[in-house]
Amino acid sequence: MEFAMRLAALFLGLALSTTATAVPSAEYLPGDANLDSTIPSPESVLGWEPGDWRVHHPDLVRYLYTLAVNSERVSFKESGRTYVQRPLLQLFISSEENQPRLEALRQSHLNAAQNDDPEAPLVVWLGYSVHGDEASGSNASLIVAWYLAASQSEYVKDLLKNTIIIIDPSLNPDGLDRFASWSNSNRSLTPVGDLRARIHNQAWPPGRTNHYLFDLNRDWLPLVHPESRARITEYHRWIPHVLTDHHETWHDGFFFQPGVPSRQNPLTTAENLDMTRKLAAYHARRLGDAGEMYFTEDSYDDFYYGKGSTYPDINGSIGILFEQPNIRGALSNRDSGPLTFQDAIHNQVRTSLSTLEGA
Repeated sequence: MEFAMRLAALFLGLALSTTATAVPSAEYLPGDANLDSTIPSPESVLGWEPGDWRVHHPDLVRYLYTLAVNSERVSFKESGRTYVQRPLLQLFISSEENQPRLEALRQSHLNAAQNDDPEAPLVVWLGYSVHGDEASGSNASLIVAWYLAASQSEYVKDLLKNTIIIIDPSLNPDGLDRFASWSNSNRSLTPVGDLRARIHNQAWPPGRTNHYLFDLNRDWLPLVHPESRARITEYHRWIPHVLTDHHETWHDGFFFQPGVPSRQNPLTTAENLDMTRKLAAYHARRLGDAGEMYFTEDSYDDFYYGKGSTYPDINGSIGILFEQPNIRGALSNRDSGPLTFQDAIHNQVRTSLSTLEGA
């Protein structure tokens, strides 16, 4: 009897250990978010809290459609389809007053380079997880979209009066879904941080690439694949001021651009690098306040214009690469200490919001 009781207690402890890291979406957001309870949270639609599972692309789409139906700040567009007919979505978030005028505001924005148009808005494009197995970005996009749709804070209201935020929640739907299937089906009851464990070593083909196993983060110039062609068509319709590219990395710390200064393409202007550095101060503050390790100008290049972080630099925008330390399961034992999937999502949320603040 005593042995059975101890065994039951052990299994109860294991069960509790899997839910101890569950974090409601509101916990990822600023304390003054003042969220409208009539706008559905991610967990109220998905049935689980962000970070408990890797989101499948159909569930991501379902939640974003739900936001658009329930919030007058949100509209969406299907810009194309992948090879296996997954929709490529764009979410447009701005004030209720701006939503019926998006096309007129787009024209004002495009004309602002030649004319001092007082109607011209700030345009920020947030792009997530072009590598499907770097899934913290797409999982964070749910929370960022909810925050912008639901927050009643004066900061968000003022932001949306003068800003159009374009969220590309999954730049690689086929890879994201392939990885979600792998990760969710290979997870264990108790999180395993040992990097030799099965959960940290995907079967081939991994989720990094699209359906035909191409790295879409090299296709911004060649435009071979439908995901890239749809995205670049929309990019040139808007030419945002800032475009973000949310990834994961093998480094222990969080990286944000600029990259190594000597590896910047010589055609990129000095003013672009200067503005990128000014934006970096906002990312540093957000991550520093959270006690997160970060680095910048110490790795990565800004040379090849066929990547999401550099294509904008030669086409009228500021491209920002974010690299969150990589995590395949619920827990990863880094040299610097344990990392949870919730930690990774939180950092992607932080830098999405620091981008909006700095832009």
